[in-house]
Amino acid sequence: MNAIAINGSPRKRWNTALLLEKALLGAKSLGAETELIHLYDLTYQGCISCFACKTRGSESFGKCAVADDLTPIFDRIEKADILIFGSPIYLGNVTGELRSFLERLVFQYLTYTDPPGSLFSRRIKTGIIYTMGIPEEAMAQLGYNQFLDSTEMFLTRIFGHSEALCCFDTLQFDDYSKYFAPRFDPEQKMKRHEDVFPLDCRKAFELGQRLANACGTRGT
Repeated sequence: MNAIAINGSPRKRWNTALLLEKALLGAKSLGAETELIHLYDLTYQGCISCFACKTRGSESFGKCAVADDLTPIFDRIEKADILIFGSPIYLGNVTGELRSFLERLVFQYLTYTDPPGSLFSRRIKTGIIYTMGIPEEAMAQLGYNQFLDSTEMFLTRIFGHSEALCCFDTLQFDDYSKYFAPRFDPEQKMKRHEDVFPLDCRKAFELGQRLANACGTRGT
């Protein structure tokens, strides 16, 4: 059983990355081999609408034809049993790096049928972890649900299953005095980080366990 986590954050040792590590530990506790990929280490772009993945009879049918740093990752995803994505929320959606990655990953398998279908050869378990600096009650007020729900819908359509973990009011800085951010109370932020972030880490661990348990300890 293989579990791959995709870090859509530019930070490698902050909220999103740490939660992904916990999720992988949860999957590993049930026997999964794990890998964490940092998208900001890679060179690639979003879908270029070449439609090679949709061309009848071509070698690239159902497969992204653009050769770059995502090519070997897509090959490994073909063999994975669990995919876990993670991203902070920037301007109401996932980061541009993760968005471009998802365009390339999802579109190669998406069929122009009614209803749309999937060319991915198997059904696997996926999850996505969102981190955001706003409190939970602001999520619906700001309309985040619409964008985030669509991501989960596409992951479910292509891979067969997806579930999300949202972590709210996360710590943006290690020292708030260095930055102009008067809307935040540094003491409150730090206290929440100390009290609540460990609970978020536990939820991420349980997410990894849940996805691995659904696959079975022998994989698929």
